[in-house]
Amino acid sequence: MIEKVGMKVRYNGFTYTVGEGFRNIFKNTKSSITSILTMICMMFLFGISFAIGVNVNSILEQVQMKQGMEVFIWDEVTQEQKDRFEQEIKALDGVNKVTYKNKQQALESMKERMPGNSDLWAGYEGENNIFPASFIVTLTDLNKNESVLTEIERIGAHIATEGRSKEVDLEIEETTIHDSLIKEIRNDDDVVSTLLAIANWIKIAIMVFFAILLVVSITIISNTIKLTVHARRKEISIMKYVGATNGFIRGPFIVEGIIIGLIAAIISILIVGILYEVIIAKLAETYVIQQMSVTLLRFFDIAKPVSLIYCLLGMGIGMLGSSMSMKKYLEV
Repeated sequence: MIEKVGMKVRYNGFTYTVGEGFRNIFKNTKSSITSILTMICMMFLFGISFAIGVNVNSILEQVQMKQGMEVFIWDEVTQEQKDRFEQEIKALDGVNKVTYKNKQQALESMKERMPGNSDLWAGYEGENNIFPASFIVTLTDLNKNESVLTEIERIGAHIATEGRSKEVDLEIEETTIHDSLIKEIRNDDDVVSTLLAIANWIKIAIMVFFAILLVVSITIISNTIKLTVHARRKEISIMKYVGATNGFIRGPFIVEGIIIGLIAAIISILIVGILYEVIIAKLAETYVIQQMSVTLLRFFDIAKPVSLIYCLLGMGIGMLGSSMSMKKYLEV
């Protein structure tokens, strides 16, 4: 019997807290709307920064997958050595793709770069082809650029000198087929360094912006809810004097903050989602994006993390703002 009474009291306490939280929103319509609009503005700014961040990261990853190095090999390298060289490069940590370009394909590439010189290129056909074959190596992580390059040099020297007792100096300026399979490695170090620097700065900027936005949001929401609490300060004081616990008094206000946060989150998701699709569709048609040959993320691609972050952010800010605004009036 006592257990049933205890369960009923707990149930009534829970329903009172939730019910009062909902009633507070409708009782204080102006402050509730103000809080919701304030949170929508903050979440909209967060949505913009998040969308920019994930798209920049996505573009950098796509560009990164195309960046790498071109490893030119000597004409005397046998097919068996080429196959082994390719397989060992593919097995390296950080390597995304290895593409073999033969001498004819190298010549065709030069023709595409310098069209209109058909007579000139005709002299380099067949046995007169002076362009070396190569392996185009792209990376999964640009941070591993140096380590991959070093390993490729080691592999090229190892295969070329296998069976010999004399070690090869990898620091020599010019190699021969006797030293290494590799004739030359072309690597855009400046491009790689620039991409890494851009990625790091963007991550830092977004984290700083988000931190500032979070502090401002909590402060504004806290002050807005504080107006509601101030209007009910006498009621809170009476409840304290008759023995109500801080948790019992604070509960409805926290529920109110959570509900306001969820409402703001849902509205923000809809606004950001619609605007995002319109803007992305326009950007995808721009010359820069088309020249870069990259794909921008659709809202569907980021909807799940955005929705989760918005809901957690809305509830968290609402709950924290309510708790902070209640502190002063509970000290009776």
